[in-house]
Amino acid sequence: MSQVIDAPVRISAKPSRFVEDAPRSNLPVAGRPKARAPTLATALSDSLEERRIFILAPFAMIAGLIASLETASYPEPLMLGAGAAVIALVLVLGRGSIRVLRVACLAAAFWTGFSLFSVHGALFGTPMLTRPAYGAFEARVDEILSKADGEQRVVVSHITPLEGAKPVDIRRARVFVRKGPDLEPGDVISAPFRFYQVPGPAVPGAFDAQFHSYFDGIGAYGTTNASPVIVNQGSDALPERIIENVRRGIAARIDGVLAEPAAGIARAVINGDQSAVTDEAREVMSTAGLAHVLSISGLHLTLVAGGVYFVLRLLLAAAGWMRSVKAIAAIGGMTSAVLYYSISGGNVAALRSTIMILLVFGAIVAGRRALTMRNVAIAGLIVILSDPASVFRPSFQLSFSAVIALVGAYEVHIGGGRHNEGRGRRLLNYFLGIAATSFVAGAATLLFSVYHFQQTSPLGVVGNLVSLPLVGFIMMPAALLGVLAMPLGLEWLPITVMGWSVDRMLDCAALVATYSRHISASPLLTPLALVIGLAGLAWFAFFKTRWRLLGPALVAITVPLFAIDRPPDVLIADTTQALAFRGPDGLALAAGKPGSFAVQIWEDTYSEPIEKATSGVACDSLGCIAEAAGGYRIAVVRDAAAFGEDCAAVDLVVTRLYAPAYCRSEATVIDAGDLRRGGVHWLKWLGGGFEFRPAIVDLNRPWRVVPR
Repeated sequence: MSQVIDAPVRISAKPSRFVEDAPRSNLPVAGRPKARAPTLATALSDSLEERRIFILAPFAMIAGLIASLETASYPEPLMLGAGAAVIALVLVLGRGSIRVLRVACLAAAFWTGFSLFSVHGALFGTPMLTRPAYGAFEARVDEILSKADGEQRVVVSHITPLEGAKPVDIRRARVFVRKGPDLEPGDVISAPFRFYQVPGPAVPGAFDAQFHSYFDGIGAYGTTNASPVIVNQGSDALPERIIENVRRGIAARIDGVLAEPAAGIARAVINGDQSAVTDEAREVMSTAGLAHVLSISGLHLTLVAGGVYFVLRLLLAAAGWMRSVKAIAAIGGMTSAVLYYSISGGNVAALRSTIMILLVFGAIVAGRRALTMRNVAIAGLIVILSDPASVFRPSFQLSFSAVIALVGAYEVHIGGGRHNEGRGRRLLNYFLGIAATSFVAGAATLLFSVYHFQQTSPLGVVGNLVSLPLVGFIMMPAALLGVLAMPLGLEWLPITVMGWSVDRMLDCAALVATYSRHISASPLLTPLALVIGLAGLAWFAFFKTRWRLLGPALVAITVPLFAIDRPPDVLIADTTQALAFRGPDGLALAAGKPGSFAVQIWEDTYSEPIEKATSGVACDSLGCIAEAAGGYRIAVVRDAAAFGEDCAAVDLVVTRLYAPAYCRSEATVIDAGDLRRGGVHWLKWLGGGFEFRPAIVDLNRPWRVVPR
């Protein structure tokens, strides 16, 4: 994106710390005093002097969010109000001291974060369904999540019972519609529904659907047992309906030109719909470090908005327009960014990128410096205040860690080139810029990728180096031209060109992935790793000198020392029969079906296949006995008659029944009550007993499905 950075000139009585800014001395070289490297205290003083304390505000707010989740119980409104009053009093009384004001502002940001979940819960939360509900209901379609092969996933609200069905006390539900008419936002439908509880995490520390669903107002999942009937069609003037129709129209035009897998990737890039991306394409792109191309984020929005800005400047200059060319072009870039975001599906990365682009172009319109860490902080504050739960989603963490690292690299002029260099040097600088950008962003997001996805892209720099020119010069311009040509019915050529670029990108990704698979390694991390990463990012964002690199360096040292997790020896599912134990060849199933949802999540999390145990398991009509590689024995009890013998003969008893009290004095027991309260259980054999972690430990929170 072409832009001019106008920075105000500050006149200071102090000599400049940069040689190129200081007047040349007439003293001989040997007689000049040596410049001393800035100390940590100097760097801290300079950062405070430049008012970079504001940059720490979103980090303080995130710390408050984490603290609110770590308290023993949900914070009471009276407590939150009292804390806010104390901080407000300190702000008023401390007006005479800049240090007190800075500390009080950070305390206010922390307390705001500490209070946000209570506020958002009161405004947007929902009671959670605690037991399945069946019957005929009428509901309004709020959102279309995906459509594929006649199946639809939608979000419904205003759920009203029909024909004697019992009411469900939830605001909204996410429903899978197997067949029936095409639904659109605003439609009121009636159908026989089956609603069931939102599931908990598949493993301890994994994505928590109950937590995120609560703040989205979704209190249950559901399915339709027959085709729904549209009782009342929504108005075509509804904004969400207009946007959905535009997205569907774009998808239909793409599908009319391209075949899979190019069509699915093109849909993901243009309107954010990843439902048609094939598993093979997704896997290859992830391994090659190109998964970010599938999710509309800073790359896509910058290319579109920056392209519009650049083209408008050229056209206005060619037309002889002499006044406010940059400002008009920047307004065009802002408009294109907002329109792109409106059809993107609205993920956190797209929201952050849109806010950043609006701030950058707004700064250009105002004649201010555009790309700063302060703008990143503003974008972070907006996202956190509007959707605090998103802080605990991978998209937020990956997006903000990458942009903080890239803006920090920009501040120290990594990969910068000179305008008077030749074409060859500029071309080389372009590829060096891609390599530097990929390396910086990849290094910044590595910790979060490993934690959430147990996935690294060791050759991600190579993958981006060979693929991003295709994305930047062919794919995204062709996508933009294709969308602009769709109202005229002339999209065939640009969409075909886009499809060609997608195919070539997949070819490059497949080649890189072939070599990446042989050198990939992903350690298991504890949640402490995320806290350490947050602290490292805050340090890196706050400082501007080379001392900023100390934060990432400490992260690289402390995470391996304190945040490496261990693989489990036993995994027990709560809603299925699956039980995996560590045999001589790795995890194997003593009960349950291979390939079930829980088992697939376990395989992805711990990076090992889990098949039915072929040895070490003996079963009869009462249950099974498994001999684990660590020398411990597990009893899977299916009939109460087995408790008397098995409890005294094994180290671990797992049952979907309620175990008798005496059994717990003889062995470690996980029974129906434990599974209902704690969800999936993770266990590690310690030689004489088990360490165990339930996936759910906070039943006193309003988003938890409390067992009855």
